[in-house]
Amino acid sequence: METAIAHEPDMDRRIAERLKSLRAERGWSLDELARRSTVSRATLSRLENAEVSPTAQVLGRLCAAFGLPLSRLMLMVEQDFDAVVRRDAQPIWRDPENGFVRRSVSPPSRELTGEVIECQLAAGVRIHYPVPPRHGLEHHLCLLEGELRVSVSGHPHDLRPGDCLRYRLSGESLFETPSETGARYLLFIL
Repeated sequence: METAIAHEPDMDRRIAERLKSLRAERGWSLDELARRSTVSRATLSRLENAEVSPTAQVLGRLCAAFGLPLSRLMLMVEQDFDAVVRRDAQPIWRDPENGFVRRSVSPPSRELTGEVIECQLAAGVRIHYPVPPRHGLEHHLCLLEGELRVSVSGHPHDLRPGDCLRYRLSGESLFETPSETGARYLLFIL
């Protein structure tokens, strides 16, 4: 039995708008999204027109097709964006296993497509991402401090402070710092 997401009419409309824009960004037809998500074309049409409320199961299938976590979709739907994001309000996540610190400088919102992340890696760190969260995701990485090797689909790029690496994700990526120095960089995601 599917559980319906707690909703209100405005929330259904905002979810509908976001789902429609995510599909349009990828250039997918309703049939293509139905194939990728295993959600019927009729249900997708009704969701995009806010004629029905989505269930958690359906949203989970759609998020998998779009390559994004449900939490990010809901964040995009729920948040209005503030023009100024003060440093003390920027969410920070730390990975204690490898010393990776991630500050969401410009968090995602439903109204804006890009985001900016400030990342800090300790010395001697190696982080491997075997698949991209979304094929074709655009990154602009600007190294602020330290040294960093970024391999995109098997092609290594050695970066020094001030260098900018621009790429689209289509395969694996690898971030490595030398054993003697870490790195701090800004990552612009579009």
